[in-house]
Amino acid sequence: MAQRIRVLVATPAHSRLHGPLTYLSEGPLADGTLVRVPLGSRETLGIVWREQDGLQTDDFVHEPRPVTAVLDAVAPLPKSWCDLIAFAARYYQRAAGEVALAALPPQLRQIDAIQLARRLQRAARHAPSTVTSAASAAPSAPEAPVLTDAQARALDAIDHAAPGAPPLLLFGATGSGKTEVYLRAVQQMLERTPDGQALVLVPEINLTPQLQARFTERFAARFGDAAVVSLHSGMTDAQRLRGWLAAHTGQARIVLGTRLAVFASLPALQLIVVDEEHDPSYKQQDGARHSARDLAVYRGHLQKVRVVLGSATPSLESWQASERGRYTRLEMPARIGQAQLPRVRVVDMNREPPRTLISSALLAAIAERIARGEQSLIFLNRRGYAPVLSCHSCGWQSECSHCSAFRVFHKLDRTLRCHHCGFTSRVPRACPSCGDPDIVPQGRGTEQLEEQIAALVGQLPSARGGTARVLRMDADSTRLKGALEQQLSQVHAGDIDVLVGTQMITKGHDFRHITLVAAVQPDAALFSSDFRAAERLFALLMQAAGRAGRDASRGSSEMWIQTWHPAHPLFDALRRHDYPGFAALQLREREQASLPPFAYQALLRAEARTQDGAQAFLRDAAAQAPALPGAGEVTLYGAVPMTVQRVANVERAQLLLESTSRAALQAFLSAWQPALRSLRTPGLIRWAIDVDPLSI
Repeated sequence: MAQRIRVLVATPAHSRLHGPLTYLSEGPLADGTLVRVPLGSRETLGIVWREQDGLQTDDFVHEPRPVTAVLDAVAPLPKSWCDLIAFAARYYQRAAGEVALAALPPQLRQIDAIQLARRLQRAARHAPSTVTSAASAAPSAPEAPVLTDAQARALDAIDHAAPGAPPLLLFGATGSGKTEVYLRAVQQMLERTPDGQALVLVPEINLTPQLQARFTERFAARFGDAAVVSLHSGMTDAQRLRGWLAAHTGQARIVLGTRLAVFASLPALQLIVVDEEHDPSYKQQDGARHSARDLAVYRGHLQKVRVVLGSATPSLESWQASERGRYTRLEMPARIGQAQLPRVRVVDMNREPPRTLISSALLAAIAERIARGEQSLIFLNRRGYAPVLSCHSCGWQSECSHCSAFRVFHKLDRTLRCHHCGFTSRVPRACPSCGDPDIVPQGRGTEQLEEQIAALVGQLPSARGGTARVLRMDADSTRLKGALEQQLSQVHAGDIDVLVGTQMITKGHDFRHITLVAAVQPDAALFSSDFRAAERLFALLMQAAGRAGRDASRGSSEMWIQTWHPAHPLFDALRRHDYPGFAALQLREREQASLPPFAYQALLRAEARTQDGAQAFLRDAAAQAPALPGAGEVTLYGAVPMTVQRVANVERAQLLLESTSRAALQAFLSAWQPALRSLRTPGLIRWAIDVDPLSI
């Protein structure tokens, strides 16, 4: 006799079907079993879901349909994974099916039971027949470096932390050896737990290959080549499926990945490491907007495993948690060996001639490095040649016809490109409005910075022979397959004298030859309306400074900052490498203004054909608020356009919610959802709730 079962499927984000659906099965199926089920006119992947999870089943008026196939070649998803999904869906106000199915590899959602069985058989044939015991050291394994006293103390604290203990915040200066502590912590866990698994998260895709190389070098000889896998969006669908299956079956002992890896199925998870935990990249900005860092902390609590959060500039939320004793802080204030933190020099651009890009003192310092065979890193967080092209005769500017933003001038391919919707066109020969051929770029991007640096230093003799070589690294120069790895290898080999780029070159990279780092035009964030702008700028500049002087044998290193506001308190703290002082100042300001982490926020965003339509939906939603649970403890602000209010011909608006009680805000949002789904506003395209937003 057929049995009724609950199955979680990826229902449309704004449909009224947001819970498990009822299907018929010929026999009992364990919770977490993967199945293929019919949904409308198509067939889709589903997950057998448990009864007691707080999710109400969406029943149809007609009889439930039978399950098409059971993917029993793979073990059911563990209960801990299902609990994590249920929490993420509840907290971030999304449908559980949307979160769960998005967490699985795309190819797993597309293949049938027979195809999955074949892939598992193929993986089993290629798996190593034997894996060296964790207790026996392999002779070919590289010798680990000697730990500093600070590293040893941090490692001992991690090793002795009880399962399920509060997260450990590893507050270590750039170059203090945090990665080696991660490696040793993973090694000790694997030696202690024969089948244990570790999850190591990094913020950027371009950091994953080099970190994987270090982990593979350390652990492959002992645990086999398949012991270390990566999971990130830069992989092909087939690669992601192989990595996910290796983690789910326990074959992979160490999983390295970006934010999507926080949802990896790891049945024997024992340790979670979140490197550069402050980085905004851990927050998903579309779909189910979640914070991988926060979910990693919750997963550690849920599965009673140790969690290590590492950063030289922790997020203010994590720093406050360590100040209040909710996290255990481990400090590594000094660099390894004799290496010193770079001296910070602030250049007052008010004293330079107008339109100066590189001050004379900074130019002399770069030339000195080139002559000594050392490298310099110059970064500007704006790609392209110029942010806008304009006509002085009539005031025309290169606005995007689909977005309320400018198209950026890219000189190399002579295009105007919108970085929001992707609309691209050739640069006009004359002003489209008045016909004046004298249209000029306004502002600077990395292409222009590269061009001008090359003009200033390109003829200087290099200590490595020939003239100085300048390389630009940004999202444009590294978009082709293999380009990033090729350019990084050039930098590491010493073939480049000056490296120019965006913030992608300031994070995590271990550049041994760089002794000078310079920030060009960092002032935009100092007076931003975003209250997190100063925190992000300080972290960016500290991380950038950390790329300099990592090799003590190359002598002193410097961080140059060109600014129009040299007396700003942020630069004063930066000169002293004083993150605790900067954090204390920021937390005082946040507390006085009742801003996070002293309050909790959420955004209701709406997209419609017109701005009036988007704001009308938000006003109707706000009108429902007074009667909802927790409304007395939640403040709703007025509906306003977003900073970039039109993208791809879609108008966007938002409404901010704030509360000093996380529980009250969550109760309000949960009660608000049915009302939001019932609203019918003409022209509305979509809406979404963003809990704990990073940008407002």
